[in-house]
Amino acid sequence: MDTLINDIEVIKTKNTKIHDVDFDNLSFGKTFSDHMLECDYKDGKWQAPKVVPYAPISLDPSAKIFHYGQSVFEGMKAYKDENDNVLLFRPIDNFKRLNISSKRLAMPELPEAYFMEGLKALLKVDSDWIPKNDGSSLYIRPFVFATGKGFHASPADEYKFVIATAPSGSYFAGKVKVLIEEKYSRSANGGVGFAKAGGNYAGQFYPTQLAIEKGYQQVIWTDDNTHEYIEEAGAMNIFIRINDTLITGPTSDRILDGITRKSIIELAEAEGIPVEVRKISVSEVVTAAKNGTLKEMFGAGTAAVISPIAGFGYKDEDFDLPELENTYASSLKKRITDIQTNKSEDPFGWRYNV
Repeated sequence: MDTLINDIEVIKTKNTKIHDVDFDNLSFGKTFSDHMLECDYKDGKWQAPKVVPYAPISLDPSAKIFHYGQSVFEGMKAYKDENDNVLLFRPIDNFKRLNISSKRLAMPELPEAYFMEGLKALLKVDSDWIPKNDGSSLYIRPFVFATGKGFHASPADEYKFVIATAPSGSYFAGKVKVLIEEKYSRSANGGVGFAKAGGNYAGQFYPTQLAIEKGYQQVIWTDDNTHEYIEEAGAMNIFIRINDTLITGPTSDRILDGITRKSIIELAEAEGIPVEVRKISVSEVVTAAKNGTLKEMFGAGTAAVISPIAGFGYKDEDFDLPELENTYASSLKKRITDIQTNKSEDPFGWRYNV
């Protein structure tokens, strides 16, 4: 039977898949919940969003997403605390960034109510899909793409907004070895590197494959012009600790304004950790590795929260990072996840109770 939640139409699935899922052994992003949110843009405006059963999407072969790549997305998580409260982490930041990305790709921006009320309606319907195991969460993927037809190289006139969810375990396990990129670039000045555009990630896959063939798990991206400055780690922002100072690059046309990145900076500053937001050169990192002042490197993003780096390669030379007992990576990750899961106070106002 169809129902209404917050004035959003909800069409429930007739056959739940939840009983087939082993919530104690979840991989990341491979199991999908029963429902999704759908909302179409046509005739110059967004239509009413609705929650529908998770199912394939049918598109015309001339849909412009296939030809001109108008597609943006976000990554979020929902958690349950011990009292079964459903919690989000800084969701308005995700909404704002989705619209920033859409605008850069000449796509229509979403009304905040469609995003937030639609997300809340979806989470209420699929609340049982939110795992409570340590390290697990309901991964949330909002995305917008061009559905308008035509081979002409121009923005589409129709789009679709979808939120799909996936109960997931940890994204990464253990530390990774990374290769500092000397040839390929993730993005360029004036480009779309600051947007969460699907094409940004497609362009990363080939250089990453080359790094994997050399025995590394990920790539450290450098600037497009000189390859002298460190910018991101794989699909994540990067932090580097030299002595007791935590350093990360400034956001730009090329670097994503990561929500986890912003949270780490605020947390570190609140805890008295020296933080510098500035350009950091490859030569500075290599020198610090050689003289023993390089203490930590880690990636930061929604999926993994914080992913420690065990070592890096550069110009056919490998450098191992020291094994420390008390790392910034572990303490900051615990602080963030404790806030996300309501295990600690939230002095920053980041936690959002659904």
